[in-house]
Amino acid sequence: MERLVGMMRAAGDPTRLRLLLLLMDAELTVSELTQILGQSQPRVSRHLKLLCEAGLLERFKEGTWVFYRACDVDTGGAIAREIARLAGETQDATLAADRRRLEAVRAARAAAASAYFKANAPQWERLRSLHVPEPEVEAAITRLLGASQIDTLLDAGTGTGRMLELLAPHVRRGIGVDVSPEMLAIARDRLERAEIGNCHVRLADAYRLPFPDGGRGQGFDAVLFHQVLHYLDDPAAAVREAARVLKADGRIVVVDFAPHELEFLRTGHAHRRLGFADREVRSWFHAAGLMPVSNEALSPRAGGEQLTVMIWLARASQGAVRATTAEAAA
Repeated sequence: MERLVGMMRAAGDPTRLRLLLLLMDAELTVSELTQILGQSQPRVSRHLKLLCEAGLLERFKEGTWVFYRACDVDTGGAIAREIARLAGETQDATLAADRRRLEAVRAARAAAASAYFKANAPQWERLRSLHVPEPEVEAAITRLLGASQIDTLLDAGTGTGRMLELLAPHVRRGIGVDVSPEMLAIARDRLERAEIGNCHVRLADAYRLPFPDGGRGQGFDAVLFHQVLHYLDDPAAAVREAARVLKADGRIVVVDFAPHELEFLRTGHAHRRLGFADREVRSWFHAAGLMPVSNEALSPRAGGEQLTVMIWLARASQGAVRATTAEAAA
């Protein structure tokens, strides 16, 4: 009861109410919020601190920036959604002006993301031309992960956020992580344009995920590595870390290339590994306490693409974890 009253008090201030409503619609920085509200940074920061302490907002760092977003889970999320519903029934001029300024901030963000994407699009397009069309790959991923509703999904190395957009209809809540703020800007813009509210992105390292162990019941039902592991110097470690945050009986899907000899991908596209053999990926799964379930090859067509896309599926298993632990002890 005391926590609930604290939430209501926090939301009861006019400025904090405006902040909460804005952050129900978008993830915003302090500077963006001061621009929208027309108030000083210290004042806005103080209100944000109170809302965070009350459990109505989430705060997360992205490089030198700090983003805020309305909480979307538990009691804080329920209260925020109800307040937003009630506010949507009003014709308040101040809230309407806030929404207009929010759209201006979003437009500026979209322009910056578009410029970065356009500058790098040629190399991405060249890579796409080397393997089967993306719709075929995406159809296979959806077939594996979208057959039943997923409660929580982690897209490790989310890049442009395309996988979150693809799987959003099949998940209750999705989180994408990446180490590149520029890529996260593109992903955030993509999700906002598609009006996807159940998926968010965060700055995080695949080797050190900022999430609790899945064994505590707070993990993910599925983790996806889509064309990520060939950039890493230790992909096995990333798979182990993903297994750590996976719930019991959760799934991991790895989408990457089979072994190839296109050396220019290493020198021109920062690929550290030129594909992976099935035996190697299965060894990662076993070392992480995962049970390999299936693999699928999307092979290149004759005279066309040169890369085979592989899709591996593994599942967490308490039996596998115990076996792995016993092997390590031996």
